[in-house]
Amino acid sequence: MARTYNLNSDSRSEKSFKIDYDSLLNPQQLEAVTHFSGPVLCIAGAGSGKTRTLIYRVARMLESGIAPDSILLLTFTRKAAANMLERVTSLVGSAGKAVAGGTYHSFAANVLRKYGHHIGLNPGFSIIDEGDSSDIINFIRTEMGFNRKESRFPQKKTVAQMFSKANNLEKSLPDIVNELYPQFAEHAEDIDKLREGFTAYKQKNMLLDYDDLLIFLQRLLTDSESARIQITSRYRYVMADEYQDTNGVQARITFLLAGDKKNVMVVGDDAQSIYSFRGARVSNILEFPEVFPECRVVRLERNYRSTRQILDAANSLMEKAGEGFKKKLFTEKESGEPPACVRCEDEQEQAMFIAARVLELREQGIPLKNMAVLFRSSFHAYQLELELKRRNIPYVKWGGFKFLEAGHLKDVIAHLRIIQNPYDQVSWLRVLLLIEGIGTHSASEIFTHIRQAENPYDLSQVKARTKARSGLLKLGQMLTSASTLVNSTPARLLEIVSDYYFPILKERFDDYPRRFKDIDQLTIIAGRFATLSDFLTDLALEPPKDSVDEALASDQDDDENLILSTIHSAKGLEWHSVFVIHALEGRFPSFSSLKSESDLEEERRLMYVAITRAEENLALTYPSQIWDPATGTLLARKSRFIEEISPQLLENWQISRS
Repeated sequence: MARTYNLNSDSRSEKSFKIDYDSLLNPQQLEAVTHFSGPVLCIAGAGSGKTRTLIYRVARMLESGIAPDSILLLTFTRKAAANMLERVTSLVGSAGKAVAGGTYHSFAANVLRKYGHHIGLNPGFSIIDEGDSSDIINFIRTEMGFNRKESRFPQKKTVAQMFSKANNLEKSLPDIVNELYPQFAEHAEDIDKLREGFTAYKQKNMLLDYDDLLIFLQRLLTDSESARIQITSRYRYVMADEYQDTNGVQARITFLLAGDKKNVMVVGDDAQSIYSFRGARVSNILEFPEVFPECRVVRLERNYRSTRQILDAANSLMEKAGEGFKKKLFTEKESGEPPACVRCEDEQEQAMFIAARVLELREQGIPLKNMAVLFRSSFHAYQLELELKRRNIPYVKWGGFKFLEAGHLKDVIAHLRIIQNPYDQVSWLRVLLLIEGIGTHSASEIFTHIRQAENPYDLSQVKARTKARSGLLKLGQMLTSASTLVNSTPARLLEIVSDYYFPILKERFDDYPRRFKDIDQLTIIAGRFATLSDFLTDLALEPPKDSVDEALASDQDDDENLILSTIHSAKGLEWHSVFVIHALEGRFPSFSSLKSESDLEEERRLMYVAITRAEENLALTYPSQIWDPATGTLLARKSRFIEEISPQLLENWQISRS
């Protein structure tokens, strides 16, 4: 008599499993772990044990007799896949090593090597990284003569970013240029021609970049039925992690890999979809039940990270969301304080509060490394960084430059130091090297002249090449003018320097509009000081490191550092105590997000991610008013996201300076 064996683990006796899944998993996790047949959408709320669920699901499959090489686990980093499969191996033995796991890109590379010939792709292709792409673009750019244009053409790295954004956002290149790089709109047509040349160069030389790997894999699965059948016959069970972060191409690849059997499980949280600027589409996870109408939806809502009070605030915020799967996080961690809502007079008071509260928590036994300050944009932390330096509180910053280590800010400060001290050699050398035609050797010679001159700001008598003479004259004129106003406020002097520096900024940095906003923030800080000397002394309390990379590397080696991080960089992490700063309309949500409902929804999800990073303590802070020079607006209303949280769930704190 023939016997049919059902690979769904529910058909086997629980006694046949080495692992006691019932006791190790909650009911919702167990449901996701024990259903292999057909599509499954696992909505994994923040801190709900998503990774644990994936690991035990793979283990359950292997214990159920499913061949390890028929299981495919797709993640967003190789490290994540390796860690998961290492834990699977520790649970069930060597079979875990045979499971196919990796990123969409690494999987694509392996498949294209084996099956790419079906679409005319030579298996000997080379994969180029971002640096290679930039160099090739630069070569073609020169060949086409775009480097000799009268108006400035974007640099090679910027062009490479444009190409990648067009691929990931699935928009035309001219649209990308006009929307995201309007300063180069006049070159949109030539940038499009450059892309054609770049594509032709790659084809001729058998090269694929990272975006090509996904594009060609989708083409293979779509255009070659033979290849698709072979691939889906091998990988009969597909799992995709962080599905809310997939772009359109990755979602279509996932659908095609599901094949006829549709044994696919995607795991993610629509409420944590915050990477649309990279091409991520929250619609991929929201529309999964429509793409797979017969799918089982499992919600992981038990949170193992945060207190009930923090989760109540997060749930209240997401009740106002205009889209998404409804879920309510809960926990058994009942003890805790309500999240604090802290109104401060200004940015300085906000920074003073954070620093004082951090020191207080440290005295209570909470290590600095278990505390984090989160912010919407990197420049929101500048005032806080100065306060931390003043109080000698060590910190590490993720997602952007440390304030005084950003090159353009160091340039501006160097000019101010020369105004204060015309014989500051270090600052002179930095400033002179910004002038076209001046190198290290000639800068040293020029400083020798400056040291001996009666008027160090008179650069008209400096011997220099013709190419550099114009730049020297402009620098001398600015410094001479500023020196007559040396007793003016530092904010006024900074405006003079900024007007002079702007053309240099524009020439050196493709993202100069964003960097100029940083200088605006420096001007705001300068406004607190009466004299240039006081301002520069305050900035110099802790000298900047030589480079950002070195600073971050050295800081991360030391466990005792407060964490400063953009919310995007904090996703997936957790801390005992979390401060979310600048919860102010125009900052969080940002002005740019108010243009569309979808952008505003993503800002709400960003706040949700920030709130759910906290385990025990959470504080939402905002200055009662702040001037925004970029928009010429006085920001004076706390974030709508704070207002959307039920008032009884937040505790209002008052600042006292007595």
